[in-house]
Amino acid sequence: MKKTYRIGQIVPSSNVTMETEIPALLRSRETIAPERFTFHSSRMRMKKVTKEELEAMDAMSLKCAQELSDAQVDVMGYACLVAIMSMGRGYHCVSETNLHDETVQNGYPTPIVTSAGALINGLKVLGAKKVAVITPYMKPLTEMVVDYIQHQGFEVVDYIALEIPDNLEVAAQNPMNLLDIYKRLNLEGADVLVVSACVQMPSLEAIDAIEREIGIPVTSAAVCTTYEMLKKLGLDTKVPIGGALLSGKY
Repeated sequence: MKKTYRIGQIVPSSNVTMETEIPALLRSRETIAPERFTFHSSRMRMKKVTKEELEAMDAMSLKCAQELSDAQVDVMGYACLVAIMSMGRGYHCVSETNLHDETVQNGYPTPIVTSAGALINGLKVLGAKKVAVITPYMKPLTEMVVDYIQHQGFEVVDYIALEIPDNLEVAAQNPMNLLDIYKRLNLEGADVLVVSACVQMPSLEAIDAIEREIGIPVTSAAVCTTYEMLKKLGLDTKVPIGGALLSGKY
């Protein structure tokens, strides 16, 4: 029998993208690999992408971990990169520990992935040293994200902040617009492009097309989160399921 894994996601209440992009990646994987996946979410209230709302939302994540632990999911993903990065340098390590502790106390220890930590680990897998980044956030939050990434040992050579405060408007962006947006970046010296440093801004349809145009690895927070989930589950991460990071091309 094919093994089925339960994917748990801790999701901002206004996020509608992580529950489409991660399943899309893993459904694609199912066409060439034996495992199967089901998807289960618990939500934290957040409508506007401001530091104040993000901080209040993050406080709800422990309750979400408890709820998903009740469902005995096989891995949990915290689906908000900027919430973690706005809490201070290296906070993904703190969050992952706290969420895991909740599952231990609930009697069902569960591996934890944060999209923030997954992006950092994904850049390391790709051997990145200098990166360019696109975010939908307001500029002050984007600067926090840039500082966070640089504190983890990468140089951000350029970035774009689309400055969209409403989280549902972020989700409504056409991913193919990224084919024009990325051209506003100075990619000189960059060895990886993060085409969406946000798990709410859609990008999957654009990743391969941009990668063909610029000739360097292109990834996103959603792709890196999926990769990290597969690693936590002990599954083959070299199976090609879309996106440079998951294809084993680099």
